[in-house]
Amino acid sequence: MDALIDRFGDPVILCAAGFFVGLLFGAAALLSKFCLRAAVVEVAEGRPGPRLAVWLVAFFAALSAVQAGVLIGALDTSGARQLATTGSLSGAIIGGLMFGVGMILARGCVSRLLVLSATGNLRAIVTGLVVTIVAQAALSGALAPVREALALLWTVPGGTARSLTTMLDVDVPHVTTLSGLALLASLAFGRVHRVPVFNLAAAAAVGFAVFLGWIATYTIAQVSFEVIAMQSVTFTGPSADTLMALVTTPSVTPSFGLGLVPGVFIGALLTALAKGEAHIQRFEADTPMERYLIGGLLMGFGIMLAGGCAVGAGMAGGSIMALTAWVAVACMWLGALLTHRWIAAHPPVARSA
Repeated sequence: MDALIDRFGDPVILCAAGFFVGLLFGAAALLSKFCLRAAVVEVAEGRPGPRLAVWLVAFFAALSAVQAGVLIGALDTSGARQLATTGSLSGAIIGGLMFGVGMILARGCVSRLLVLSATGNLRAIVTGLVVTIVAQAALSGALAPVREALALLWTVPGGTARSLTTMLDVDVPHVTTLSGLALLASLAFGRVHRVPVFNLAAAAAVGFAVFLGWIATYTIAQVSFEVIAMQSVTFTGPSADTLMALVTTPSVTPSFGLGLVPGVFIGALLTALAKGEAHIQRFEADTPMERYLIGGLLMGFGIMLAGGCAVGAGMAGGSIMALTAWVAVACMWLGALLTHRWIAAHPPVARSA
């Protein structure tokens, strides 16, 4: 790693790491049909099955791999933003609920929209752009004051106060063991519901990509002379940075996030082409554009308020046992469950000709 950094520099190595992690995530997410919304729908309709199994395998694969890395000393997550800096519980709650509602309306979370965009889904491309623009506005634009006011309602200091491990008074060996058992139970649950072994392996690869993101950025930070922030798979900042780089900046500094988003897209695209699943999908009568736009708006603002998306906060933050991340993903589930049940109980009335 020292030789690579000396030859190419930190930014290029970070970008390359992000790209290869993204390739794995994009391909594995498409192959496994990884989707939080689909898992929520199964639970909301009282028929937990294959899609829930895939999500659980991915989540617990990330958690067990990261905690195992901490246990053996290969990884130290205490310096990660989700643990080291001040967090917002009000942001996690309100933003998580907003994200969950928007995810149901848009028929997919941010990572799912990016993966579907690579297959030619125009609905996902338009919604993803809305999410990215609104997220940027919430970060540093017109919506930033509102986001900051909501985030300051209930904050928690960084360090041990933000660590769920500390709050629950459990140590890393216990977390690693319990998460490993949960992973095995999730795999068994998937087999009971006839999920192919290959799909379960792909779901585990989704979680492993989260671990690779943490270990790659941590390793680079350890040998670099520059201050490099640890990070993993997330689509909040990277998507906004990628869009802004394309439309406002003629030259950009390579980073992990700038490699991640293209990597996910290309990984999903190559996989879709290989499987013959790449084709154009447009807005139709049963997929009204306004529903996707509202969903994208809610997700874009919710992402910045909650501190990340279903993967960035839910899986990457959850895998390092960040309190706000677990609260955010729980609220994403709750918001999505309630929204799906409300829509199911109030079907649209067909208009007469």
